[in-house]
Amino acid sequence: MSGVGVLDKAVVILAACVDGASLAELVDRTKLPRATAHRLAQALEIHRLLVRDAQGRWRPGPRLGELANAAPDVLLTAAEPMLTALRDATGESAQLYLRRADERLCVAAAERASGLRDTVPIGAVLPMTAGSAAQVLLAWEPPEAVMPLLPRCKFTGRTLAEVRRRGWAQSVAEREAGVASVSAPIRDRTGRVIAAISVSGPIERLGRRPGDRHAMAVVRAGQRLSGL
Repeated sequence: MSGVGVLDKAVVILAACVDGASLAELVDRTKLPRATAHRLAQALEIHRLLVRDAQGRWRPGPRLGELANAAPDVLLTAAEPMLTALRDATGESAQLYLRRADERLCVAAAERASGLRDTVPIGAVLPMTAGSAAQVLLAWEPPEAVMPLLPRCKFTGRTLAEVRRRGWAQSVAEREAGVASVSAPIRDRTGRVIAAISVSGPIERLGRRPGDRHAMAVVRAGQRLSGL
């Protein structure tokens, strides 16, 4: 939290409306007083940061996209050549993932040109319950953001603790049979994890311990993209 009360409450409300929320659901998800939640949701609606759907539930509004598209994405601009360099250094496909609620979104990728590869197209939505990138995106989250999701995950809290300790994650046939991957965090200037950078490919090439082969390269790429 930033310490600016009304702003923090507004952000909490926006997050609670990602999948749509009635006033009752908004109060339940944010734990805000009913009057406060209603007043702030209405104010966000006036500014087009929230809109009402056909059922009268609040959802993210068009102004959010307009603001996001108004400025160049520094991370994506820097990631493109870095993913290409990572692909060339490891010989494996490289991807950049952002968390979106209980999913992760591939926002940039550099594919291996030939041979067996793990193709994840830009725009692909993958679960937060499996894969090394999901582990990275969850490992540094507060417990209250992780615990509701953990029972559905193919990894454990102990796995996430190990990811935090060593600074990278690996998975073998966790998201998809026959596929292995290695991921590392990308941080903002405050040190908060904002994205995961990964390499992935067939187990027959990466092996059962892909981190032994590629962790150093992936971690270095993540460090170079951090703090932008």
